[in-house]
Amino acid sequence: MKSEGSGRILIVDDEQQIRRFLRISLASQGYAVLEAENGEQALAMVYTQAPDVVLLDLGLPDMDGHEVLQGIREHSTVPVIVVSVRDREEEKVFSLDNGANDYVTKPFGIQELLARIRAVLRLAQKVRGEQTSSYYVSQGLAIDLELRRVTLQQDDVHLTRKEFAVLARLCRYAGRVVTQTQLLKEIWGPTHVDDTHYLRIVISRLRQKLGDDPQTPTLLQTEAGVGYRLLVEAALRP
Repeated sequence: MKSEGSGRILIVDDEQQIRRFLRISLASQGYAVLEAENGEQALAMVYTQAPDVVLLDLGLPDMDGHEVLQGIREHSTVPVIVVSVRDREEEKVFSLDNGANDYVTKPFGIQELLARIRAVLRLAQKVRGEQTSSYYVSQGLAIDLELRRVTLQQDDVHLTRKEFAVLARLCRYAGRVVTQTQLLKEIWGPTHVDDTHYLRIVISRLRQKLGDDPQTPTLLQTEAGVGYRLLVEAALRP
């Protein structure tokens, strides 16, 4: 667990002056700083560098920041603070509904931004304290979220990106019901909260691949009209 004043912050902004200002300010507080000037770089660095917080501008040269946010949320729960000149309430609400943890409008005061970074880091640490495992097991099934590997009776199970994203989200709430709306919103995006057939297809494929009986499932259970519950247990990686 990282203390306040430490951690890796990814700055995603195409303006060099903004990145330089943030880099100096964050480094002075003890943070390690990563930088990306476009969406493609940002997504790659989220997956390969594992930042603790992402500061995300929405006006990027290669894709809209909302697309970057959606791409991050397909596989990561890293805290994201949107830092943008877009100050309309609708823009802020859409960003927060789409998975952003906070929204700061440019121009901003650096002390306010630092306080918001500390706040999302504290919340992330609390969540990790409640659920720290990245390895889950159940009757011959092993799910390693860190290595992105799933095995059944020691044989590798090949999952699509969406299948793994759904499975990972259910693991994080192991034993608890995760609503259809929550899964659709976090994995497909807020515009797909009514597309329950997407989720049903993925759940059906997961049951087939994980050896769960679709008629009487004991691993991936359906709570009718509500959502799904994954019955796995957190374990130490062998």
